[in-house]
Amino acid sequence: MDSKIILKTDRLILREITDDDFDALKKVIRNRDGSAYDDEYVWKWLNWCKSSYQKYGFGLWAVIYKDTNEMIGSCGVSMQIIDDEWKPEIGYHLRRDYHRQGLGKEVTRAIKDYFFTHFDFDEVYSYMDEDNVASYKTAEANGMTYLHLYTTKDGHVCRVYRITREEWKRNL
Repeated sequence: MDSKIILKTDRLILREITDDDFDALKKVIRNRDGSAYDDEYVWKWLNWCKSSYQKYGFGLWAVIYKDTNEMIGSCGVSMQIIDDEWKPEIGYHLRRDYHRQGLGKEVTRAIKDYFFTHFDFDEVYSYMDEDNVASYKTAEANGMTYLHLYTTKDGHVCRVYRITREEWKRNL
């Protein structure tokens, strides 16, 4: 199934997720303990991504590694509840065998630039488990500022980061 290409980086292609990505997506998204989600959850995730494209014009996209043409993750902007409000949030999930290669930084930087050049929001956020050092270092490397800790409805304590459009422009 063909899907819309959103952007390209040196090593990656981002495109809309399709039903054909189910098996690859199942290898990407994992429970906090590292176990795979069941099929029903993966289908809900996939359909949520596709509905975000329709509702907002953005969402989490398939991350394709150019060298292998394989889906190795999902990344994009989705609307998330942060501080009890709906806010745009850069999120990414990469398969574990692609961690620690700078791909998270590469893809989130491209997403941030794409978001500010294609949408009218004045800020974009990222949040992650408070002890996820790699993710908060990625947010910091992308010019985001730590704001505070936030406890989600399911009790997870997360670090919240943000970059404004003005901060982004100053860093160009």
